[in-house]
Amino acid sequence: MTNKITTPAGFSRRAALGLGGGAAIAGLVGCGGSTPPSNSSKITVEKSVVDAAKPFKGSKLGILAQKQYAQSANTAFTNAIAAFSKATGTSVTSSTIEGDTGDLVAKTDAAIKAGNNRDMAFVDDGRFLAEFHELGDLEDVTDVVEELKKTWGEPSPEAQLNCVFDGKWYGIPYYFIGQGMFARKDWFADKGIKTKEYYSYEELRDICLEISDPTKKRYGWGMTVNRSGDANGMIEGVINCYGGAMTDNTGRKVKLYSSETIDGVSFLADIFTSPKYKPMLPPGIGSWTDSSNNENWLAGIVGVINNQFSVYADSKAQKNPVYKNTQSFIGCTGPATDTPLSAGASEALVVFKGAKNAGLAKVLAQYLMHGDALLDIAKDSTGLVLPAWKKVWDSDSFYTNGDPAFTIMRDMQEAPLPHKTTTGYTFPSVPSAGRQAANQSYVLTDMMQRILKGMSVKQSVQQANDDLIKIFEQQGVKQ
Repeated sequence: MTNKITTPAGFSRRAALGLGGGAAIAGLVGCGGSTPPSNSSKITVEKSVVDAAKPFKGSKLGILAQKQYAQSANTAFTNAIAAFSKATGTSVTSSTIEGDTGDLVAKTDAAIKAGNNRDMAFVDDGRFLAEFHELGDLEDVTDVVEELKKTWGEPSPEAQLNCVFDGKWYGIPYYFIGQGMFARKDWFADKGIKTKEYYSYEELRDICLEISDPTKKRYGWGMTVNRSGDANGMIEGVINCYGGAMTDNTGRKVKLYSSETIDGVSFLADIFTSPKYKPMLPPGIGSWTDSSNNENWLAGIVGVINNQFSVYADSKAQKNPVYKNTQSFIGCTGPATDTPLSAGASEALVVFKGAKNAGLAKVLAQYLMHGDALLDIAKDSTGLVLPAWKKVWDSDSFYTNGDPAFTIMRDMQEAPLPHKTTTGYTFPSVPSAGRQAANQSYVLTDMMQRILKGMSVKQSVQQANDDLIKIFEQQGVKQ
């Protein structure tokens, strides 16, 4: 699978993203080097990696690491970097970036243009790579990926969709992010409801109402429509399952306004505005951020959420009783789908244009995506971090037997893509700078907020469609 995305004529990087003159990275944590964690010595750095890094001994490299919502995963990544530095005689400093601030691409692009950027990063491929590529910020890493294929087979279909542009790789698949939906199976059992591999959205809504009991602080529905990455994904997922889409199948033509989109948005709006469903909405859900559903899930307050496996990992790490009462499932269907459109997501390692140590960056990337460097993170994150490559899945028994949820995640990750709706749309959508900029601008969550404040569904969907057109045209993609 390859994307045929080319940079449009007249494309204005700064006009498209509203960049200022600063070169700092928003949300940066720990900008300097970090002290090697005490257990970094437990990580084996293969001789082939050490040999490949010999030409770079004594040199420095900086990497931006996207913050994960499981602290154990962040710590394990730091351990892996420390082990690499020690074994190769190099100095690698890792800085943490927030992916949900809405300005990650803009701030990083500004740093690259000013010559103040780190050498590399790992970021969510479906959310950021197309924008970075269209801005001209990424190095071609096809040589690395082709070399990795010789040992590890093919990367996931999702990664192939999001990392390849015009037949070239601009992201090195790093790891697959376990994600899906989670249900309190004990709450379901209390009502005699059997858990399944997936539900229709209407079925799940009705179940959420049935398992709710505000007197016991039990609220079935744990998914917000407030500005957040989780809400963006959930809203778009509902629209897609109802037969609508943000764009056509090229990813370049806005198609949001349709009767199918209106039906899907009306379904969601009813949940948040109808008195009938008020008992299943936890207090404060209207102002939730990306961490809020995690917090409420771990507190035992909500019955169903849509999330990455960070919440699952945290419940296990904290020995929270919620863990043994969690049922994971792959998602929901709608009127236009027979099975969920879930494809998961992946993190990709990218090398930035102007990297001062691109050679060492490529060696580090090859080290991180398998072996102890990946396994230690996977063991500390229980489903949040899983292999992105077919043969890495089979390289250790932990990936197949470490947790009951892993089988579901591997099936999702290896499923043939794209999925198709009865309305002719294919998913995951082809990545484009316009789509990713729209997600960073929270067009869909803002659409829902207008409805909650009294605007009609049709009017708000029309405004969202108009907003999308403006964003795409700012990117140089004429509508």
